[in-house]
Amino acid sequence: MALKASTGGGASATSLSFRHSVSSFPSGVSFQSVETPRIRFLSLAVVKRSPKRLKYSSPRFTKKDGLLYLEVDPSGADSWKLDPVVNLLKEGAVGVIPTDTVYAIVCDLKSHAAIERLRRIKNIETSKPLSILCRSLRDIATYTTGFPSGNGQGVTNIFRAVKHCLPGPYTFILTASKELPKKCTRYGTTTSKYAQRKNVGVRIPDDAVCQAILEKMGTPLISTSVKSPKETGWIIDPVVIADVYGPEGLDFIIDAGVRVADPSTVIDMTGSVPKIIRQGKGPRQPWMVSDEDDSPVNEELLSYAA
Repeated sequence: MALKASTGGGASATSLSFRHSVSSFPSGVSFQSVETPRIRFLSLAVVKRSPKRLKYSSPRFTKKDGLLYLEVDPSGADSWKLDPVVNLLKEGAVGVIPTDTVYAIVCDLKSHAAIERLRRIKNIETSKPLSILCRSLRDIATYTTGFPSGNGQGVTNIFRAVKHCLPGPYTFILTASKELPKKCTRYGTTTSKYAQRKNVGVRIPDDAVCQAILEKMGTPLISTSVKSPKETGWIIDPVVIADVYGPEGLDFIIDAGVRVADPSTVIDMTGSVPKIIRQGKGPRQPWMVSDEDDSPVNEELLSYAA
């Protein structure tokens, strides 16, 4: 089965099909990454699931031609192809896009109906948090209360240190601002240290296709990584993603090639020190502490980094 579409106005034809193809902040301060034991992540190559189309009431977006599958150059050289997808997102669509780590299921941050559909497609409980993909640090400043300030003892704002990691494979957990829809925030989990907090994970992916979509959208996207239905591993092949989540109500998939099962490094910025709660693709920086490291952050390095 193939879905073909073409655009006029002198632009070259856009090919949309189920055929799979794999295409192959400046700073004056440098940081030395600290080696941290890595967790071996499981990628999913083949998944079989009984087709069952997701039913939802009063959708703000109605599919007419089924799942839209778009193959693009990972370099972003053909970003003009993304215009129809951006229009779909603005209408309330839920789809899959590439990032600098694994693929992500996304929707418009301003569409409450789309956020609800995303949760139902991925089967995410309302108590579970969602992340946002941002264009820039300005977006992060809008939808969160920002990064921690200095301690007044020679350690200045950690914001400067963070700038050296972005864009990049990091997710920073910050306190959400009032601008962020309530459906995106974490209202508490079984882990007591997160109870009563309203936090959100923020990312600025270093991926040309993802950045092009965010620029065209003009606002952040709600995001959750693409895992198998049983959460046993990441699905890194967009063709397999189409087989698994297409029948569940997914609206589009952007194929930028097979990824590596290497998710982002997650850092909790809501405590007294930046703490790694999941070591992923992003290297540990000198101003971070790991979840298994009870030693205090090296303030001398923090001061240098600032």
